[in-house]
Amino acid sequence: MGQSIVFGTLVLVLFLFAWGRVRHDAVALIALFLLVIAGIVSPGEAFSGFGHPAVITVAAVLVIGKALEFSGLIGLLGKWVMTVGKGLLVQIITLSVIVAVASAFMNNVGALAIMMPVAITMARKNGHPPSYILMPIAFASLLGGMTTLIGTPPNIIIATFRGDELGESFGMFDFSPVGVTLTVAGILFISFAGWRLLPRRAARKSEADKFDIEEYITEAKVTRNARIKDRSVGELKSITEAGVQILGLIRDGKRIHAPGPEELFKLDDIIILETDADELKTFLDETKVQLLGDKKFRKDAEGSKNIMITEAIVMADSPIIGQSAAALRMRSRFGVNLLAVARKDQKIRRRLDHVVFRTGDVLLLQGREHLLDDAITTIGCLPLAQRGLRIGYKRKIPLALGIFITAIILVVAGLLPVQVAFSMAALAMVLSGVLPIKNVYTSIDWPVIVLLAAMIPVGTALETTGGASLIASQILSTGEMFPPWVIMAAILVVTMFLSDIINNAATVVLMAPIAISVAHGLGLSVDPFLMAVAVGGSCAFLTPIGHQSNTLVMGPGGYKFTDYWRMGLPLEIIIVALGIPMIMMVWPF
Repeated sequence: MGQSIVFGTLVLVLFLFAWGRVRHDAVALIALFLLVIAGIVSPGEAFSGFGHPAVITVAAVLVIGKALEFSGLIGLLGKWVMTVGKGLLVQIITLSVIVAVASAFMNNVGALAIMMPVAITMARKNGHPPSYILMPIAFASLLGGMTTLIGTPPNIIIATFRGDELGESFGMFDFSPVGVTLTVAGILFISFAGWRLLPRRAARKSEADKFDIEEYITEAKVTRNARIKDRSVGELKSITEAGVQILGLIRDGKRIHAPGPEELFKLDDIIILETDADELKTFLDETKVQLLGDKKFRKDAEGSKNIMITEAIVMADSPIIGQSAAALRMRSRFGVNLLAVARKDQKIRRRLDHVVFRTGDVLLLQGREHLLDDAITTIGCLPLAQRGLRIGYKRKIPLALGIFITAIILVVAGLLPVQVAFSMAALAMVLSGVLPIKNVYTSIDWPVIVLLAAMIPVGTALETTGGASLIASQILSTGEMFPPWVIMAAILVVTMFLSDIINNAATVVLMAPIAISVAHGLGLSVDPFLMAVAVGGSCAFLTPIGHQSNTLVMGPGGYKFTDYWRMGLPLEIIIVALGIPMIMMVWPF
């Protein structure tokens, strides 16, 4: 009976994960509570996952990653990257290597978010389509994560499973021989062939095309001081050199669609225009029109050097998804003005305040500098401005690196377990002033923490009820005529497939007990089978929903859902073809 309930719960979990309408952390809690109600997980053990070493380690690594960002280390690397040259091949290789190395030691989404503005700027500066660069570096962030114990949550989870099974966890660099080999092979494929499989996007070549890359929809008001007042649309080019497209006018509450060149701009007209962030600034400076926003905020901000404008991308778990700017009252609730919205997969036809936000939308936001970071985090977005280049933080690079390297040495030398060493390092980053204390809790991806903590008892229930052994016996009976490496390859492929549609941490929690049971059934070492699960958990290359890194580049890169498998499918084939012999060589049966 217990097995049936566990299997029924897992089927429900897989369906909800794939459906995508319920957040991953909520799905994990649903599964946990169902098993508690059924009596399979005791109430006393229900929340034991929050104290699990894997959960503590993931939280500590996220804090340390944010501290390394604040130290200026990653920003310094980004500044250097801008000097590597104009060649697309060199740029992709350089960016991919830096993102992969950074992802080995910090949160891969954070490493990607820091380097994305650099990649976009390089693409614009050299006339390359951003779509050729962004997906390669997103995939590089996933590849780099598999190279160390702390590179990605799946590795941390697999290490704890091994510790429970054999009494000793995988070490900091036990993942490196296989992970580094696959990462190098993956980056070589991405750099020399992979980007060529992506849809071709035309680079900007003329003023008329300037809004093709960053298609912001925004609104501006014709004031008494505006230079275009009582001038025609056709005369706009003689007033400003900014590349903008006039989509419409709002006059006396009525909309004029696609106004002709003879149409005059009247006082208090609202202009609906399409342009990019840089051209928008030029347009405002040269025409003296006023961006629509909260008037009280703008008056208060007038002349202040502490008001800034930045770009941010709406993440998959943002609380503003499905709501409009008008309904959210963004100025009063979050302290920011929404100035413009960009969406890659379609044209925005609605007025700015009626645009319903979606995952991947790029927002142009205005606010006070000391509050803008917190506001962007609160609304569930990631900043795309080059905020890693912080003045006054570069002097703390040696301090941050010293703390981080000390923690690694303590783990490698076996003096402290990873969860203790990295928690101490996170505390040291705060006490030494590398990371402001207000950013400690905002740097932790709490949905991932809740997901892990809830799924760990669920994974344990799969094992204690005999469910994992049952699945393993079915795999063994089906594959009894095949050699062990074929069965291991099947486990790797299934883990990859699940990672493409559900959270990779949840995938590993479910697959690890099955892999251990299969190894026992074959009378072989559990290490190669756990390594296969770890590799598969890091390889979500087929969809934009498999990993946050893939989601992050979807909007700025202009990708469609079906674009990911073009480069992702051959990459996963390479991972399987090279990964199986590498695992068998490093971790014999």
